[in-house]
Amino acid sequence: MKTYGKAYFDKWYRDPRHRVSTAASTARKARLAVAVAEYYLERPVRSALDVGCGEGQWQPVLKKLRPGIRYLGIDPSPYAIRRFGARRNLRLGSFGNMPGLGRSYDLLVCSDSLYYVPDEELIAGLAVLVQRLNGIAFLEAYPSGAALDGDTRGMAARTAASFRRIFRHVGLISCGSHCYAPPALYGQVTEMERGRF
Repeated sequence: MKTYGKAYFDKWYRDPRHRVSTAASTARKARLAVAVAEYYLERPVRSALDVGCGEGQWQPVLKKLRPGIRYLGIDPSPYAIRRFGARRNLRLGSFGNMPGLGRSYDLLVCSDSLYYVPDEELIAGLAVLVQRLNGIAFLEAYPSGAALDGDTRGMAARTAASFRRIFRHVGLISCGSHCYAPPALYGQVTEMERGRF
């Protein structure tokens, strides 16, 4: 079993020799996701759910962009929850076990984590999340074989076609740059905005 303790986060998020994410790269992703969500919602983003949030790196960025945003992060790391849970509103959970989701969300974030989730858990988890999504999902979906830096141990062997099939199965439609719309927004995503050519 993979463990996500302090050493893991120090290596992949803080050590300049290994890190795969920086404050600047997280901020760029968050700005993109918020802009796309607000484009389709036609109003500011008010809520965000971040599944596989790690230490909740998106939370301070989203709070800076939208100070009143309601943010909930879910992660399987007891270390991350102990260290940042109270400050960043993180809860212990996983794709297959998301406690206390409550209301709907304008923005769903799954950054750098989907490729570790097995197919059955991914399908079941996405089905639950799509029911609560009234805006845009930012889902970084990298198929196996993609040139990725970082922790590739435990990645699910999943092709791009498999990701597309799973996303279609739960009702998501691509609207570009890792962004996906739920069925409620289909009418607003024009044919040329969809990720198919």
